[in-house]
Order: sequence, then C-alpha cells, then structure tokens
Amino acid sequence: MATNVNPGIVPVDDGVVGRLGHRVSWGAIFAGVVIAVAVQLVMGILGTGIGLSMVDPVEGSTPGATGFGIGAGLYWLITTVVALGAGGYAAARVSGVSDRFDALVHGLVVWGVTLILTLYLLTSAVGGIIGGAFRTLGAVAGAAGSTVGAAAPKVAEVAGVDEGDVRQEAAKYLSDTPSNPAQMTPEQAQKAIAQELPAMARGGPEGVRAKNRVVGIVAAQRNISREQAQAQVNQAKADFVQTRNEAVQAAKNAADAAAGAASKTSFLLVLALLVGAGAAAFGATSATRRRLR
Repeated sequence: MATNVNPGIVPVDDGVVGRLGHRVSWGAIFAGVVIAVAVQLVMGILGTGIGLSMVDPVEGSTPGATGFGIGAGLYWLITTVVALGAGGYAAARVSGVSDRFDALVHGLVVWGVTLILTLYLLTSAVGGIIGGAFRTLGAVAGAAGSTVGAAAPKVAEVAGVDEGDVRQEAAKYLSDTPSNPAQMTPEQAQKAIAQELPAMARGGPEGVRAKNRVVGIVAAQRNISREQAQAQVNQAKADFVQTRNEAVQAAKNAADAAAGAASKTSFLLVLALLVGAGAAAFGATSATRRRLR
C-alpha cells in the first residue's frame, strides 16, 4: 500500500484519497431503492390481504369507511417508515461510507428516488388506463355510429316505410304551437311555458312579456282567472328561486368541505413524506454508527 508523505503534513493513504473522491455510491443507492420498493410492495400486499379478510358481505360485518380509511392510512405510514428505513440502512451499509453526513445523504437520496419512482409508476399507470379506456370508447362509438348509419335505410326498407311518410311525421314534431293558449294541448302548453322560462329568468321587458305569456297559458289551461294564474306563477317562481338558492348553497358547502378535506389530506401527505425521509435518514445513520463501533 503506497503512502504519500508531505513535509509537515500527516501521511495520507491513497485508498482513502480514492474513497474521498467518490462520496456518493449510486450502486448502493440503487440497491437501497430496490429494497425499499420491494418491502413496500410486500407489506402493501399483506395489508390488502388483511383488509379483505375483514370484509364479510354475507354476515354484513364490513368495517365502516371512516375507520377503514384511518386504519389503511396508518398502515401505509408504518410500511413507508419500515421500507425507507430498510432502504436507507442498506444503502449506507453497502456504500462503505464512514461519515455520518455521507450516510445521511445516501438515505435521503434513496428516499427521493423512491418517491419519484413511485409517483412515476402511479401517474403512468393511471394515464395508461384512462387513455386506453377513452381510446376504446371512441372506437366503440365510431363503430356504433357507422353501423347505425348503414343499418337505418335497410330497416326502413324492410318495414315498408316510405321516406315521404317519415318526413311528414317528423314535420309534426316541428310544427308551431298555437298562439291561442285555449287551443293548446297540455303537451303544447308545457312546451310553450318551457320556451318562455329563460326569458322570465333574464327579466327586463322581454321577461315581462314572457311572464304575461305564461300567465295566459296557465289561465287558459286551468280555466281560472288571470289574477289566480298570476298568483300561481309568482308562487312557482318563488319556489324555483328558493330551490335554486338552496342548491347553490349546498354546492358551495360541498365545495368548501371538499377543499377542506383536500387541504387536510395534503398536509397529512407532506407529513407522511417527511416521516419517510426521517426514517431513511435514521436507517442510514444507524448503519454508520454501527460501522464506527
């Protein structure tokens, strides 16, 4: 073993100089990542088996969603700590570093690479599933459309339906509604009222005209005076406005609750990631302390 001697300086080992030039061992980090992912997968499969064993649809002894979710979250946190701790310990142990900071870096890099790899696998898998589903749906829709387009004339021909009769029948659906409310059928009256409702909602001169039209239709269809029809229309409009406001408020409450839940989930996820980083760092520094002893 060669030794370089400098005047006034402590002799330096060439092997030590070579090791100091490569303080990060990517081979050891790769080994730690593989171990962390493998432990996470094994424990995840074990947790899935435990969770499924608790479900009994025959007896109806399925645990509640809240308790089940909390238990699954705690189990995931524990498995993450164990997996990253084992990966960080293995990386620091295999790298051969004797400095605690170097071991800490190895553990944190194992944590970071494992996190990036996990996110990539999740996003790529979900993206592939969604993309494949949409591609399949588009192909099925296209095939269905072409099939219907080709089969429609054949069906009409077999049924003995004349094309002119079909057009006359379609014209009936597009015929104008009688202007006199007394001559309208109930279906035509409902259609006419539905056409006037958007203008009533907008208000203004057009809304007043639409409201008068609706009042006239209601009075003619129910054989009541315009005053009574006016009162019924006002009451229906008030009920509609109240229902709409309640629906809007319910939607706002649901959005606030969802935002709050998402915020809490984000904070808990960040906390879990930091705990995982701490576990990887602790495992790596533990391996270094053991080597020093």
